[in-house]
Amino acid sequence: MITITTTEGLQAFCERAAKAPFVTVDTEFLRERTYYSKLCLIQLAIPGEAEEDAVLVDPLVKGLSMDPLYGLFRNTDVVKVFHAARQDLEIFYVEGGVIPEPLFDTQVAAMVAGFGEQVGYETLVRKIARASLDKSSRFTDWSRRPLTDAQQTYALADVTHLRVIYEYLRDDLEKSGRRDWVEEELAVLTDPETYIVEPEEAWQRIKTRTNSGRFLAIVRELAKFREAYAQSRNVPRSRVMKDDALLELASTKPATLNDLSRSRLLLREARKGEIAEGILAAVKEGMETPPELQPEPDRSRDKLQVNPALSDLLRVLLKAKSEQLGVAQKLIATSADLDEIAAGLRDGAALKGWRRKAFGEDALRLCDGKLALRANGSAVEVFEV
Repeated sequence: MITITTTEGLQAFCERAAKAPFVTVDTEFLRERTYYSKLCLIQLAIPGEAEEDAVLVDPLVKGLSMDPLYGLFRNTDVVKVFHAARQDLEIFYVEGGVIPEPLFDTQVAAMVAGFGEQVGYETLVRKIARASLDKSSRFTDWSRRPLTDAQQTYALADVTHLRVIYEYLRDDLEKSGRRDWVEEELAVLTDPETYIVEPEEAWQRIKTRTNSGRFLAIVRELAKFREAYAQSRNVPRSRVMKDDALLELASTKPATLNDLSRSRLLLREARKGEIAEGILAAVKEGMETPPELQPEPDRSRDKLQVNPALSDLLRVLLKAKSEQLGVAQKLIATSADLDEIAAGLRDGAALKGWRRKAFGEDALRLCDGKLALRANGSAVEVFEV
């Protein structure tokens, strides 16, 4: 088992990988006590059976530069293969300003290829690679050194089996003509905006059920303060305040430290010092926001006149198409997508790209009375009217 601890060693591996058709990649990291993930280990593998074809890279070693790896990530002749890539990609974008290209995510590909929703790596190892994984090291502290033999074996398995899984799914997608479907899904993962959280926009991630612009203005300012504080101190946003505490503060509108002390949900350490001062300033800012500058609540769905019977029929159609195509329902359309179609909207995600071909066109024909559904034993058939 090879662990790379020098820039020269990483450069040598990346030069070999540059001649390969693909490289599989995984990481181990910690994020429980920080805002940004702490990269603890990188696993890399290229096609082949030699020991040097699958390596571990220790980014915690002082003086080790990641530049050779980032150069490989920018090499468009080599496909970079991940499973459930989002968190790994966020790490590389934050630390190196790079997003691997071209990218292949086996979790996304597996959903398109009929392995179900959010299929786990262990399942693919079992079903495709015909192997099993020892998951006992999964939740260990990857920042501690030296790594145990069990940790290294577990980590390396995350990229060695991935080679077999990638080749199987790649070939399956070529046969089915669905490679473009996966490419569409990967567009979000390869967009740098996916990994940038602007404090001014953080409030949009908080679920509220209010139409009050003033309430939303306070939520916006509290979320802005929390995000900026967490980023600058590199602490989890939940260590500043959790969402339920933030919403409570937006409702109670504390103006003094004494008011703040009455909060039921705010952490003890947030009731004094910089966090407390930031909270009070954010509430004051939200309270003083003029109406024309307050956030506008999303009332788009309030006006939807959803035909419940048609919505139910669309759900049956979705199930039938999902089974026929072998594609996870969740990937094709959400419940909100179906309600929008049943309400007469025609610009939703389910009516664009590969989803339109797979489901959307039939959904519209069903709405227009040109398609119908019927039971055939345990199956549902779609037929022309």
